[in-house]
Amino acid sequence: MSEKLDLVFAALSDPTRRDILILLLEDDMAVTDVADPFEMSLAAISKHLKILTRAGLIMQERRGRVNWCKLQPDAMKDVSVWMESFGQFESVNLDQFEEFLKDQTL
Repeated sequence: MSEKLDLVFAALSDPTRRDILILLLEDDMAVTDVADPFEMSLAAISKHLKILTRAGLIMQERRGRVNWCKLQPDAMKDVSVWMESFGQFESVNLDQFEEFLKDQTL
């Protein structure tokens, strides 16, 4: 599971890939349509799509002569479960924590 989480978090670390996922929330899209809003080459978009596919966040399939991208709805399930495990801890007030650290170093 750790390797899968690593792949997902690495894929999500790039803003372009996060924007691609947002586009795919609407509907399946042809690769060329995914590339349209971005000011980069189709080859660069294809690299981003490969990373998202490897992480299991999207699926690509050929329909006729066109490659389509589809969001994988269950892909974030493991990540969500992993993140929810941290919900058991009380949230930290960072300002108070910073003051505490200053007090400790004096």
